[in-house]
Amino acid sequence: MWAILVLVSLICPISNSYIVNYDTSENWWTHSVIYQIYPRSFKDSNGDGLGDIPGITSKLEHVKDTGADALYLSPIFTSPQKDFGYDITNYTDIYEDFGTLEDFDEMVSKAHDLGLKVILDYVPNHSSDEHVWFQNSVDKIPPYDDYYVWKDPREGPNGERLPPNDWLSAFGGSAWEWNDKRQQYYYHVYLAGQPDFNYRNPALRKEMEDVLSFWLARGVDGFRVDSANLLFEDAQLRNEPLMDPSLTPDNYEHIFHKYTRILDDNYEVVASWRNLMDRFSLETKTDRKFLILEVHAPIPHKMGYYDVGADPFNFMFLFNLTGKSTASDFNRLINEWLDVIPEGRKTNWIVGNHDNHRVATRFGKNGSRADQMTMLAIMLPGMVMVYNGDEIGMVDKFFTWEETMDPFGCQTGPDGYQLNSRDPERTPFQWDASVSAGFSENPKTWLPVHDNYKKLNLANQKKAKFSHYKVFQAMTRLKKSQILRRGSTEVKLASKDVLAVVRRLKGQKPIALLINFSDFPVEFDAKLKLNLPEEMDVYIASVRSGLKTGQKFNTSQARLRGSATVVLI
Repeated sequence: MWAILVLVSLICPISNSYIVNYDTSENWWTHSVIYQIYPRSFKDSNGDGLGDIPGITSKLEHVKDTGADALYLSPIFTSPQKDFGYDITNYTDIYEDFGTLEDFDEMVSKAHDLGLKVILDYVPNHSSDEHVWFQNSVDKIPPYDDYYVWKDPREGPNGERLPPNDWLSAFGGSAWEWNDKRQQYYYHVYLAGQPDFNYRNPALRKEMEDVLSFWLARGVDGFRVDSANLLFEDAQLRNEPLMDPSLTPDNYEHIFHKYTRILDDNYEVVASWRNLMDRFSLETKTDRKFLILEVHAPIPHKMGYYDVGADPFNFMFLFNLTGKSTASDFNRLINEWLDVIPEGRKTNWIVGNHDNHRVATRFGKNGSRADQMTMLAIMLPGMVMVYNGDEIGMVDKFFTWEETMDPFGCQTGPDGYQLNSRDPERTPFQWDASVSAGFSENPKTWLPVHDNYKKLNLANQKKAKFSHYKVFQAMTRLKKSQILRRGSTEVKLASKDVLAVVRRLKGQKPIALLINFSDFPVEFDAKLKLNLPEEMDVYIASVRSGLKTGQKFNTSQARLRGSATVVLI
């Protein structure tokens, strides 16, 4: 499968006609820690059990205290919430349960006062079917008649009406939905309530550029772009080739998405957004704006987005590595990724997000490796993005089918909901041991708080001598050091089970991270293997490592407990 994807990208090179020339000097985000907030679950300010923008504003000091440089908000726009905000009816207003534009302006102002940048989730691939643009498109009212991907049906062998082709929805089943009023099918890669835009229409493209301009004028410092590689579909509507015949025909992975996921047309649109944002920065004399893309595609296609001025997400820790991965797996994949990053660019490391199980759950039973991935990601060169709750080691909560709220989980039914529901990682933030973990004064919240909140919460970890939170703060302080900003990077095995990251800068002692991926104690000679000083100091170590800040560490007789991680200076 991977080889096929790579081949397709290699034989479809990026056209030089729309590659932009842009300043590749260091940007504010190059070495930043970006803190993702899921608004529904961060802080409820009015007691309705749902997080909101005033709640976020009230907790911005916490974001600053973590050592983060920016906050990124999952969608906050007007929406019927069929996919919790990724189905939008008004791109330039706020979902009423989250607050108002005035609340948003107040949040941005306070964030900037604290020295924090603000990043929004831009959802350009599709709207809600309740958006007025779609309603007008159904009625064929110009110019909206061509804002979405409409196609006539094809006739089956017995004269029956069939979808235009075999394209599938990522949520299962056909990607085509029949509309009785218009007497055509429309395309939707996600829910039927999320019709895809037609980016071959210049008027639609201008509308979406105006959305960016609206939020830039309100002080936004950048955007995370949702589904950036899905903007275009094959104009000829060619059927996609079979991928895995063992899967049912309505399974998204049944076919190879050659004609819906990796079209080079996407680069041109992203380049136009980059140009728009750079013009805004120049005209307003403000810092360059951040643009990062959710791109699920083979590496060659991903790398092409660097050429048009955007950073593609590196989802390695979410999709390619698991709690069962070995030190050798991490070593190989990290080095392979670093080797393909274009010269002069920096990568990013996504530790967690709202669509994937929490990092402490993914990599360790009962959170035993809660510090491991954040420590690793921060030690590596480039930007880091963490998900709210990562800093205190929050873990997934189990939900029954009856409790499930996530549309994706609900749609897959009682047999498949646990695999597909995203509720376990979306539970409210655990601030303290009070009612609803301090998230809300209401004992009933939109999703139940995790049962462990009385012990696992921010207030407890702030008071503790040593905690996940204090490890996180120590690492974000280290991220701002010159050696992590400017130093060289070596990623290698210190032993069969131990991964090492060594950062070096001329005139300074090296800094080394050692991770034991085994559940058992290990002994090894880190001095010889990594060319380190014989004696180094423990800067910070993971919870339960048995190591304390400031103690001496003999690298020639290195010992690490099972699952332990340590940073040496």
